Amino acid sequence: MSEKKQSPWYWVPSLYFAEGIPYIIVMTLSVIMYKRLGISNTDIALYTSWLYLPWVIKPLWSPIVDILKTKRFWIVTMQLIIGAGLAGVAFTIPVESFFQYTLAFFWLLAFSSATHDIAADGFYMLGMSTGDQAFFVGIRSTFYRFAMLTGQGLLVILAGALENATGLEPVNIKVTAQNEIVNNISFQPESFDRLAKEGVLCFSSIDELTIPIGNIAKSKVDSISRLVENWNIGNNFYKADEVAGKSKTESWWSKGVALPLKTFLKNKFNRDEVQVLNSVGNIAIIPFQLSKKPEEGQNVVLNFGYEKGDASIKLLKTYRYEFNEANWDKPAFAVVQLDSKLKKTAQATFVGRSGNIKFAWSVVFACIAALFVLFSIYHRFALPHPASDKPNKAQGRSVIGEFLETFVSFFKKKEIGVALLFLLLYRLAESQIVKMASPFLLDAREVGGLGITTGDLGVVYGTAGIIALTIGGILGGIVASRKGLKYWLWWMAIAINLPNISYLLLSVFTPGSLWYISIAVVVEQFGYGFGFTAYMLFMIYISEGKHKTAHFAITTGFMALGMMIPGMVSGWLQEIIGYQNFFAWVLICSLPVFFVLPFMKIDKSFGIKKDC
Repeated sequence: MSEKKQSPWYWVPSLYFAEGIPYIIVMTLSVIMYKRLGISNTDIALYTSWLYLPWVIKPLWSPIVDILKTKRFWIVTMQLIIGAGLAGVAFTIPVESFFQYTLAFFWLLAFSSATHDIAADGFYMLGMSTGDQAFFVGIRSTFYRFAMLTGQGLLVILAGALENATGLEPVNIKVTAQNEIVNNISFQPESFDRLAKEGVLCFSSIDELTIPIGNIAKSKVDSISRLVENWNIGNNFYKADEVAGKSKTESWWSKGVALPLKTFLKNKFNRDEVQVLNSVGNIAIIPFQLSKKPEEGQNVVLNFGYEKGDASIKLLKTYRYEFNEANWDKPAFAVVQLDSKLKKTAQATFVGRSGNIKFAWSVVFACIAALFVLFSIYHRFALPHPASDKPNKAQGRSVIGEFLETFVSFFKKKEIGVALLFLLLYRLAESQIVKMASPFLLDAREVGGLGITTGDLGVVYGTAGIIALTIGGILGGIVASRKGLKYWLWWMAIAINLPNISYLLLSVFTPGSLWYISIAVVVEQFGYGFGFTAYMLFMIYISEGKHKTAHFAITTGFMALGMMIPGMVSGWLQEIIGYQNFFAWVLICSLPVFFVLPFMKIDKSFGIKKDC
């Protein structure tokens, strides 16, 4: 029976959109939801950080996906299990011990999603020719990014809309930063009169707030923010976040290695001490009060946070207040602050929502659960049936024996040493610059940064940056499908590394124009999008063979290792040697991979799309 030809356009976009959604839900949306539901920052950070573990260790069980059943089976089944896990979250949000129950379902989601990733990446290599794989590399990355935007944006907007529809009237406050004389600010909660007379139960506050642009002493801001925090906590509007204690004892590593190395580097490369800034952006205080006493035993929750506008105007924290019959007649307060680098008029809108939060998030997760049931049904018919998609268990060999052989066979591949060096070194420079690029653009000029505002950073990366990244990725896939990976390998290695020189130039000339900064970011993001194509294709190339699904998962482990370790030390290194020397160091880190490229043996035809 001949295999039915199915266009990749029918399944690649939907498959990688489905791959990205559960990841962003577990890693990001869960944090937002728990914050809305009143879980402390300490618990959120501790428990949700562990949810990343399944993606870290997924190479350990990737051979199971390769040995048992088809990749197609794993994809359809995991999408059903993901849907069940999402439904579990939806149904347990309203219960009393929701934190424990929802965490359990998030763990199920995390393991199911990581398994789905293994199967989807394996199927991608089985379901298309190498030419089509090269062509669709940028397409799959683009739809994965769309999933990220959906999880961080659209789903949060949906939850907010449902909160609005199920609760009290939202509190909308427009904050304007203007060039006016900065007045002395003090916190006197007793001076606030009742903001509304008794009547319909509602929250009241000010409609508009103007903050003079300018800087004030950091000590003043710290003092006022502590007073506001103590007032809110003392009146039981929320509880204090617990902070885990830290040991003051220095380790042998710190004494014997880190501190001597830090001293040597500072003396050699950064002898000038960094100036400590004692002033920060101006602040203002926003009051809230409930109009009348709630019913006995009723807690009325108000979530107050940033909605839209210039991100250079921000809250010191995202506030979640609980009003009840004991504290309803007292005002709660929020502190809003300007970016210290803001010099022009700006506006932002902040919104307080008091709807049925549990119901809103339950509906959101129920909708996503239904979406994944549809994904499973759709992919049951849309995914092709490649002849090579079959279990890779050798006849007469045990599952454990095949499991071990999968790992051994990867490290016995020809030229595996060179391949691993490539995987670890190709993104060596990027792994460090990706951590420090935003801090460099935001830091004040006094400490070597460019001093742009948070709002400007969002504009640069959120518009021009993401467009350049997407175009670079799609273009990389198109050109690779025409002349193959071997032809483009050097060019793509140059593309992902050479643009890093733009940050060195920015640190040397420190331009004040946002246009020059935007150009540098566009060049760097386009270069990354274009250059990453070679990395992805080489991971596919080195995984070719009987256990390509498991082997691809192993390569992703080495990719994570190559990004994690240099990224961990990048901030420490930058603080010691300064931005200019750091970006010079990043350029030096771009060189090692070019010493590996001449030793790489790649089939000239790999990646070339052949006309049928």
